[in-house]
Amino acid sequence: MKLYHASTAVIARPDVHHSREHLDFGKGVYLTVLPEQARKYALRFLLRGQAAYLNAYELDDELPGYEVKRFARYDEEWLDYVSECRKGTSRRRYDVVEGGIANDRVFNTIDLYFAGLLNKDDALGRLKFEHPNHQLCILNQAVIDRHLRFVGAEEIKTEGGPHASR
Repeated sequence: MKLYHASTAVIARPDVHHSREHLDFGKGVYLTVLPEQARKYALRFLLRGQAAYLNAYELDDELPGYEVKRFARYDEEWLDYVSECRKGTSRRRYDVVEGGIANDRVFNTIDLYFAGLLNKDDALGRLKFEHPNHQLCILNQAVIDRHLRFVGAEEIKTEGGPHASR
C-alpha cells in the first residue's frame, strides 16, 4: 500500500518515539493513502514560512503478528477511541490504527462533545453526515522497521507547483 506523510523535512526513516502525544489515534507516525490530503496538510508549513515535503512510502499489505484496528466510519467506537487518545487515557494497544481523520468539521463536533455541549448521540448524529478522510497511524516502531519502506520525497513549493527531490 502506498502511503504519504507531510512534513517540514524529508523523513526516510520515521520514528514513533519523536511523535506528538494526544492525537486522534495516539502517539505514532501518521500517514494517508490520499496524496492530495497530505499535500493540503503540507500547505500549513508553507503558510508558516517553513519547507514542506510530501514523503512517500510503501507498507506491506500483510502485517502478521501485529494488532491492526480499522475504523470503517465515524461511529461510537471511533468516537470513544479518539476521545481516549486525545485525553491520553486509552488503554487499548494497537500496532496500527486506520480510519477517518478528525478534520475541522469533525473536530468541531468532537470539541463540543468534549466540552459537554453535545451528548454522544448528538455528536454521532452530526458525524454520520461526514465522509471520512483517511489516516493510518503506526504506533509500533517495529512495524516501521520491518514493513515500511521509504520511496521518496517531493518538495512542495507552492499550492500548484511542487518540485521533486529524491
